[in-house]
Amino acid sequence: MSSLSLTGRRLVLADLVPGKLVRDIAMVAGGAVLTGLAAQVSIPVPGSPVPMTGQTFAALLVGTALGWRRGAASMLLYLLAGAAGVPWFQDGSAGLSGASAGYIVGFVFAGALVGALAARGGDRTPLRTAGTMVLGNLVIYAIGVPWLMASASVDLATGLDKGVLPFLIGDAIKIALAAGLLPAAWKLAGRGRD
Repeated sequence: MSSLSLTGRRLVLADLVPGKLVRDIAMVAGGAVLTGLAAQVSIPVPGSPVPMTGQTFAALLVGTALGWRRGAASMLLYLLAGAAGVPWFQDGSAGLSGASAGYIVGFVFAGALVGALAARGGDRTPLRTAGTMVLGNLVIYAIGVPWLMASASVDLATGLDKGVLPFLIGDAIKIALAAGLLPAAWKLAGRGRD
């Protein structure tokens, strides 16, 4: 079965749920809440001001499953609500300051990118999903590391040492999980290959 809708536009997983406006609002809010819950899985990283959390995995999963518009909207809702005081950033924190804030800003752009790639089939096979998630992670790092550098007053080498290197193994595990989950979800929906 093809993954094209009646309009000729490629589908993302969220498109399989009926009731467009209510569905979109619920999924955007649900994606933000899921990311907030995942942020509570937080492990301090020795030597880094940035903890390892589940929010990166959730942000990329939400972006991929919802598509670029809803995925970016969900991450923007997560960002704005947390900046306004909702305590759903890591360890129940709120506000947009500190070394981790740039990574959260990066979720908006990564959500849009992985959502756009998913609409082009970037989540249909394990290999394509892995590539999609790697690109999403690179976007998060591209925004998060300069923010960390400015926040902590460190140079690029130190920023990479504190803001990327300690997270590579964890990100690889998250990518492997996504590479299994998303194609399996398509298979369960009966629309896996295009």
